[in-house]
Amino acid sequence: GYATLIEGDAVRTGVTAIHPRGAANVGDACMAAVFSLNGNGELTGSHWIEEAGTLPFPITITNTHAVGPAHRGTIEWVVDRFPDLGRLWLLPVTAETWDGYLNDINGPHVTPAVARAALDSAASGPLDEGCVGGGTGMNCYAFKGGTGTASRRVDVAGGSYAVGVLLQCNFGSRHELVIAGVPLGEALADDNPMEDTFGDWIAAPGAGSVISVVATDAPLLPGQLKALARRVPLGLARTGTTGGHYSGDIFLAFSTANAGAVTGPLEPLVGDVSLDTVSFVPWGAMDVLYAAVAHAVEEAVVNALVAAEEMVGRDGHRSPGLPHDRVVELLRARGAIA
Repeated sequence: GYATLIEGDAVRTGVTAIHPRGAANVGDACMAAVFSLNGNGELTGSHWIEEAGTLPFPITITNTHAVGPAHRGTIEWVVDRFPDLGRLWLLPVTAETWDGYLNDINGPHVTPAVARAALDSAASGPLDEGCVGGGTGMNCYAFKGGTGTASRRVDVAGGSYAVGVLLQCNFGSRHELVIAGVPLGEALADDNPMEDTFGDWIAAPGAGSVISVVATDAPLLPGQLKALARRVPLGLARTGTTGGHYSGDIFLAFSTANAGAVTGPLEPLVGDVSLDTVSFVPWGAMDVLYAAVAHAVEEAVVNALVAAEEMVGRDGHRSPGLPHDRVVELLRARGAIA
């Protein structure tokens, strides 16, 4: 689900929300893991995911200075709809990337109510991409970026499973851009106000962040999900980035398999406690899942760029949209597409 804020000349932000098992099943923990390629960013709740290997609550993604209200909004949403869970400690996941080039990031525009609206709007089915939700004010390879998604279906261990990714893309310098294996950055070097005006704002060219959420219904252990999260950078690298010091590149992976199998926060802690039992894909069969992550991440970055449209925001800063016709022309010239 998304809550998108585009107001006046300077508000270009929002919140993206994900219910791993659907809004009706909060508290039924998923197996989960996190991996940080570069730590100049935030993903709350990551220490508990590392400790327990589980994710029981919704995920929100927003801008860097709105982590607090988005986190608070998630707590309010859970307490309102699941009072029993509200009696306990809540460590929801809120992640961020920086939208201060286009957005008045220091203004109190994202409130807990905005996060609750994103959580309420979440639905299954095809997702909007580009300038929506937390991706509204983001930039990618000095073009307009934002939210991108993609998925793959794989057959493994006797089952057919989906591997989906959602990225909030806010990274990369123009000269790095690669699409379909073709370096395009130099050919698309004109019309680059974001990097041409470096000095008028605080981040260096190529700085930014990327949050990736990998979701699968394949039954996997936390260690296997961490292995999936570690493959996200391989997909990002296929689009040209080498990862920057000032970029927060943080990735979360979870599995919706084994529903009800993980002891939840309301289960008894003493007395009649039984064993949890889970199934999982053999480690030796994981390669097809690794490939699915890398390929879906690459596609999701391109989808974010293709879906996003030019935007003007704070102080007249402009982020141009990817020139579709020019990209097609260049890819055809190199034989990458027919």
